[in-house]
Amino acid sequence: MLRIYQRLLQLYPGTHRRNFEDEMSAVFEELCGDVATKALATRLLFYVREGSGLLFGAFREHWRQSGIRRFSMQGEFRFPKATWILMTIILAGVVTAIEKGEAISASYSRLNPPAGPSYVPGQHALLSGIAESFLVIYGLGLLVWAVAFVLRRSEAH
Repeated sequence: MLRIYQRLLQLYPGTHRRNFEDEMSAVFEELCGDVATKALATRLLFYVREGSGLLFGAFREHWRQSGIRRFSMQGEFRFPKATWILMTIILAGVVTAIEKGEAISASYSRLNPPAGPSYVPGQHALLSGIAESFLVIYGLGLLVWAVAFVLRRSEAH
């Protein structure tokens, strides 16, 4: 079975095969030794799973090396760590500008009252709602980060 597996490794692109063929063969040989004493159905399931994984992996590597643009975000892209701080500062500036605009509008409407009924929004309703939302979201984010940090430190998966 190892010879068939090594033949199927030829489906991978040359660079990938040169880098990983020996390691993949060694791992497959070790797994074959582990499954050799199992029942026939277990062995067949193992060979089907490994063969389909090998075929799918070869297809994926050829697709990746073909240069065709991927439709998913690349895993190595990360936002800078200070992004959430800067976005919060920008949002606070926008909210402050809106509040100042409402204050100017309210003072202008006091000088020249409009004819008919008018709507006077509650003062700082927008700012307090956004502040409460951010506190809840940042609190939940901090809680998730703390749990992930503890799990990583304890090496739990």
